[in-house]
Amino acid sequence: MSNLSDLPAQIMAEASNWSDPPGNGEFLIHGVTVQGGPFRPSDWSERLCGVMSCFRPGGATLGRDALIGYSPFVRPVSVGGVKCVLVDPALRELEVMALDFVLNFARDNGLRVTAAEDAPAADQPE
Repeated sequence: MSNLSDLPAQIMAEASNWSDPPGNGEFLIHGVTVQGGPFRPSDWSERLCGVMSCFRPGGATLGRDALIGYSPFVRPVSVGGVKCVLVDPALRELEVMALDFVLNFARDNGLRVTAAEDAPAADQPE
């Protein structure tokens, strides 16, 4: 994949501001690249949320009481038929590097990031 700085100026103008999450509330990482194509693999949102599943209030639980599920801060959703990841910026309070990881994932893969309130309602959890 090319570096984002190699993209045409028009595409870069439409790209997200990667220094901070948009707005103060939840934000969406869309499974659409800044070039407009679908992001692959098709299960990217579930994979990303699986990696982030241990970041939850109270931390990860070990042993037989361990909960298998997504973090309440990073959840896969579908918006308008597009796979997305809904991210709660409260993740920063739990672990700054976790939020940075999610934002860097979006930046490194050229994915569109928008404020959740700017998007249509999520269709359903994935």
